[in-house]
Order: sequence, then C-alpha cells, then structure tokens
Amino acid sequence: MARDWESVFTTWSQGPSATEQERAENAERQIRQAILSSEKLRNRDIRVFTQGSYRNRVNVRRDSDVDVGVVCFDTYFPEYPDDNVKLELAKSFVPAIYEYSTFKSELEEALVARFGRGAVNRGAKAFDVKANSYRVESDVCAFFEHRRYLSVGRYHSGVEMIPDDYNPPSIKNWPEQHYDNGVSKNNLTQRRYKRVVRILKNLSNEMAASGVESAKKAPSFLVECLVFNAPNASFNYGSYEPMVREVLANLFNSTISDEACDEWGEVNELKYLFRGSQPWTRQSAHAFLSDAWDYIGYK
Repeated sequence: MARDWESVFTTWSQGPSATEQERAENAERQIRQAILSSEKLRNRDIRVFTQGSYRNRVNVRRDSDVDVGVVCFDTYFPEYPDDNVKLELAKSFVPAIYEYSTFKSELEEALVARFGRGAVNRGAKAFDVKANSYRVESDVCAFFEHRRYLSVGRYHSGVEMIPDDYNPPSIKNWPEQHYDNGVSKNNLTQRRYKRVVRILKNLSNEMAASGVESAKKAPSFLVECLVFNAPNASFNYGSYEPMVREVLANLFNSTISDEACDEWGEVNELKYLFRGSQPWTRQSAHAFLSDAWDYIGYK
C-alpha cells in the first residue's frame, strides 16, 4: 500500500509545541540569570540569545537541544574589505585588554555556579548544559562580536568564537541576519517556507535512520539553506505533496552543475553556500536531493 505522503508531510510541517518552546525559553532565561549572578560578567556588555533551529522555529524532534549564544560586545574581531580601510580604522583602535579565552573561562565559572559542575561539560566549541524537567539540554556558545567592515563607518555585525582546539581557528556566524531573512522568506511564501524546511529535515532524519548515506551527510542547517534558495513560486500550492515535489525538483535541477547555484548563500546571505571551507559540497547536496526524490517515490 502506497504511503500517504500528504498526511505524513502535514504532520512533519508542524512547528514546535508550546511546551517545547517554553522549555527552550526557560533554558535561555536561566543562562541569562547565570550571567547576572556572576560578579565578573554582570557589568559587561553581554547579550544572551537563542540561535539555530529553535529560534528560527524550524526544529524537529531530533533537534533535542537548544543553541544559546552568549556574545560580549566589550571586544570585537574585525574583518576588513581592504588594507586602506584597515589602516584608516587603526588610527582610532584601542588594543583589547579583555581576551576571548578569559571571557569563555568566566562564562564556564558562571554556568557551573548556576547549574553545578556535573551538569556542565566544556567542549571545544560549546558548553553542554544538561536538561531537567524545567529546561531542555543546551549548547551554550561564547562569542565576541564580529565586525565585517564595508567601509570606515559601515559594517555587518555578527558573532565569532575561537574553539579550544583551534579546529577551525575561528567560527563566524550571522544569527540576526539569518533570523530576519528566514522571517522574510516565510512571509513571502504565505508561511510555507519554514513548514517545508521542517518536512525535509524530518525526511532527512528518516532517510538517515534507514541507512541512506547522503542524508547522513546532509546537516539540518544545509537542508534549511537549500530550501531558502528555492524560488518563492515553488511554494504556491495548496497541499504539501506537490509543494515538496516542486521545491525538490527546482533544487535538484539547480545543483546538477556549479553554474546555477554558484551564487547561492546561506540563509544569512553573508556566506556562500557552496564555497570556501563548508563541511558539504554541491555534489553531496545534489545526491541528497536526488535520494529524497526517490525515497518519496516521485516520478
């Protein structure tokens, strides 16, 4: 008997429950309280925010933990478009006296004081804070502001971390731009964009559990970015099965070669999707899209 994909997709399209969202918000709130309780951190210019799939409301059941960013604006990491801008800005620079390594260690102290040593594990990139009945498990990342200068007075504001193992040497993210662009795309597609993201993330998880290698190599972030690059017209259907078909067909055809997708960006639109040191390739994304098409049984 053929599988009722419309029914499956309808279930998969649903956003997080109120209880899930509340537990994620509780985790963020408690981490903020940990900062406020720290004598070393409470007076610094720090912002605590939920990032990733929970904040963008594209989390699915496998996304069991919430990503929480803790960014300090007292120091920033600069990136320059050219040496002229760098030299001009250097005239007004003051050397940083607060280092990233110090900030991360002070954040660890604050988390341990709040949750206990047994509930906090320091990883190379994030602190793992264990869940309880009140909050979900959290990956807490320490950031300094990252400024990508466009000119002397203009820059994009993101966040940057230095992993303990320097692998890679640094990681830059653009959470605000990602959030804003996702909301805009969702509004332009009658709130269908994020529903299709959830559908394809659930599909990828099921394919991976069934042993499909391409799905195992397709991170949920990549799936979200692929759907973001589908034309808005692909979402103009009243039911999910033809909508998913149209999105997959468009993405499949556009990733056959480099030319059609070379300019694609992540949802933040400040980083190319298939260039640089991404942990995936255009070929691996194309393989996943092809296998997803076959897995559903589209002809």
